[in-house]
Amino acid sequence: MSDSVQFYVGVDGGGTSCRARITELNGQVLGEAKTGSANILLGSEVAMASIQDAIATAAAQAHLGPEHYAHMRVGLALAGAEQKIAWYDFMAQPHPYAAVTLNTDAYGACLGAWAGKDGAILIAGTGSCGIYLSEGTQHVVGGREFPISDQGGGAVMGLRLIQQVLLAQDGLRPVTPLVSHVMAHFRHDIDAIVSWSKSARPCDYGQFSPAIFDYAYQGDALGIDLLNQTAADIEMWMKALIQRGASRICLMGSIAERIIPWLIPPMQQRVAVPQGDAMDGALAMARGHHNLYPL
Repeated sequence: MSDSVQFYVGVDGGGTSCRARITELNGQVLGEAKTGSANILLGSEVAMASIQDAIATAAAQAHLGPEHYAHMRVGLALAGAEQKIAWYDFMAQPHPYAAVTLNTDAYGACLGAWAGKDGAILIAGTGSCGIYLSEGTQHVVGGREFPISDQGGGAVMGLRLIQQVLLAQDGLRPVTPLVSHVMAHFRHDIDAIVSWSKSARPCDYGQFSPAIFDYAYQGDALGIDLLNQTAADIEMWMKALIQRGASRICLMGSIAERIIPWLIPPMQQRVAVPQGDAMDGALAMARGHHNLYPL
């Protein structure tokens, strides 16, 4: 490591938000910030702008300026990084930092959850992905991005909700309070839903996941159906990780953490408590060499 490196920066970027944390070499946290999406499949330049904004905001908290960027080693745990073309496109961009290492958000979360040791996690936030780290090998399930993958994530939950809301408008399922909630969001205009869907991003669908949980706990039949389906998706990914050798699995992310009571008991017994979070993993990446692909 170059003697010029004075700071480690960990960045955890998903489909909804990007978090950056700056520490001294001894681990002392200096600043932390949160900005918009850093999924590199939504555009390398967009993701880089969000990352640099988060780092700049965290640096300002630490009373650091652009002149300090060249002394920062940055670990990036980003959604979409598993796609090789997107990975290389992103890494080809210029940056002001001393060094950058890039791997997936799931990889960063797994490093954090198991304190750098072997283990498995299932991360389900806006999207979803399972990963089992064993003797230097990554075993990955899912995580191929919305809408073709990411079952168990908030975006898929939101998509299913919108589909059922439209079916309710056609009289094919009951109009529940959750259905009415969504219709009110769109001012009871079906055409508005259709127009919105043409440009809606994963985070736009994912915004409805908290309402699904809230209404399900109030006894809403549609909310309950959707949570049961999400629980089945999470169980599917957990079983896939178990088949690959995992014994315990940390569930991480806004959806995964809330879905645990809805899992069948055998899967609940497989759930482990994370020792750290994705930010801890991203900082561990900054301290080492964790690129997913060779440069």
